[in-house]
Amino acid sequence: MSSTPTRYLIFLILCACTVACLITAGCSAPGGQPEVVSGLPGGGDLVVHFIDVGQGDSVLLLFRDKTMLIDAGERGMGERVIAYLEEHNVERLDVVVATHAHSDHIGGLADVVSAFPVGRFVDAGQAHPTATYENLLALVEERGIPYTVAERGQTIALDPDLDVLILNPAAQPLGDINEDSVVLKVTYGDISYLFMGDAGKPAEESMVKAGLDLDADVLKVGHHASRYASSAEFLAAVSPAISVIFVGEGNDYGHPHEEALERLEAAGSRVYRTDRDGTVIVATDGQALAVTTGGAPAATVTIRATTPATTLTTVPATTVPSSGVSITGLDLQEEEITITNADAAAVNLTGWTVTDEGTRNTYTFPVFTLDPGADVTIHSGVGNDTPTDLYWGRGAPVWNNDGDLATLADPDGTAVSTLER
Repeated sequence: MSSTPTRYLIFLILCACTVACLITAGCSAPGGQPEVVSGLPGGGDLVVHFIDVGQGDSVLLLFRDKTMLIDAGERGMGERVIAYLEEHNVERLDVVVATHAHSDHIGGLADVVSAFPVGRFVDAGQAHPTATYENLLALVEERGIPYTVAERGQTIALDPDLDVLILNPAAQPLGDINEDSVVLKVTYGDISYLFMGDAGKPAEESMVKAGLDLDADVLKVGHHASRYASSAEFLAAVSPAISVIFVGEGNDYGHPHEEALERLEAAGSRVYRTDRDGTVIVATDGQALAVTTGGAPAATVTIRATTPATTLTTVPATTVPSSGVSITGLDLQEEEITITNADAAAVNLTGWTVTDEGTRNTYTFPVFTLDPGADVTIHSGVGNDTPTDLYWGRGAPVWNNDGDLATLADPDGTAVSTLER
């Protein structure tokens, strides 16, 4: 995504307007709920676009110079999503997430993946024998896009200042395509967004029972606000100030169901719907939220969070003692490097790097957790990632057969282990 000085100037002006509006209106509200006041669109590092694709989902996250797309609507909506991305100067997608295998979420993804360079493809890993899904996975493999199967507790390393946490599916999936949707919690500063895919009550119960931190300011409502999602218990745990429903006008499913709308209203959430509001944009600077609907500034409100958002600690994205994780093997001829976790706990390696001598080549770990006592081998060539084997995707050799030095570093760039051959 390209940025211009003009855009940043506008951002600073809008941020100033937002802060002035909040000071004028005051920030307290009864019952601990955020106060909603009239105001100008708030600028922010994180801008989330809930793109109107009819009866389907498509979410674009823009964070500084990073981009992530979650789903792309039904077949035939790919071109609409592509046009929207181009309109917002997106030139590359750092991460693409396919929440689950239903066509109203992944139908347009093949067009998008074909149109933009993609840094990482994250998927629920579902066995769903449809041509749409199979063709999408074949395209991802054909283009050599690094592929990751999502699992609860992993993180997506998009930017050090942004926490992107996978809350669903669990290590033992529920066995239903909707309920095993990829659920993401994205936190920046005091503000959190929760993206539910088509997850319904069974998935909600699984996350609640697991003790996950579900509190979020913005909720992408699960399963188009079906009566089988958004339970009262779940909404109490989330306590969203803003809820966004993806729904097509006059759809055959009767979405959104009245029961779900009543539960959202009872939770005190301000509800937006793509069938009535068009594309919904929710921006934040990490402290306040600004919502714009249908591209109309007059439809904007500003919401300030009253309590800081907290982050999931299932698998902390922290460094470990250098003795815990180390390089235990480097085969220069076979182009393989092995990393071992001798620590007593699982280690989140997302965002860690492996470099050769002189840092001529750098491999960055995708969303990946290494179990205690486990090994993972990084192959220089192309292949499909598994829990024991990762693939660099290089077309040429990385390691010098006459001798080389491998360095493993944490996300802060601190060298954790080296091995010379």
